[in-house]
Amino acid sequence: MPEIAPGRLLVAAPDLEDPNFQRSVVLVLAHTDEGTLGVVLNRTGELPVAEVVPELEGLAAEPASVFVGGPVQPDGVVALAQVDEEVDGVGPVAPGLGVLDLDRETGFIPPEVQQLRLFAGHAGWDAGQLEDELAAGGWFVVDGEPGDAMTDDPEHLWERVLRRQGGVFSTATADPSTN
Repeated sequence: MPEIAPGRLLVAAPDLEDPNFQRSVVLVLAHTDEGTLGVVLNRTGELPVAEVVPELEGLAAEPASVFVGGPVQPDGVVALAQVDEEVDGVGPVAPGLGVLDLDRETGFIPPEVQQLRLFAGHAGWDAGQLEDELAAGGWFVVDGEPGDAMTDDPEHLWERVLRRQGGVFSTATADPSTN
């Protein structure tokens, strides 16, 4: 079974029908014996960052919307930050990428943060649940690339990540019966 770890991507198999995750790319933020937590990278939300947190507008990666991070705690917010080095207040996830600690003092954004992406909610799996879904063929676990989390074209991220893997799924269509 492929290793699940922070910074890796979970890519929905073409025949995964769960509407929360169909054709999704999930960045793993944490994986422990208790479960897995991540955010969906390719679900652009309707709400502009400027309307929710105006002071973050200049740091918001394009498209500058609050993304739908997943079905768990949809009123909660996760902030991914692009940084070149480890920074106090940003928990590392992958090289150049971390989770901004939003519980710090109001208005605290480390100057090293180059850009942010906000997510409403997150994806979560209890202990063993994701492993069961992997064994059933629902997900691929792959390495991410530096630009995946802040892509300005999230609509096509699923196809791009699959294409990078090569093989039969690199040309998957929206309707698996036509592959």
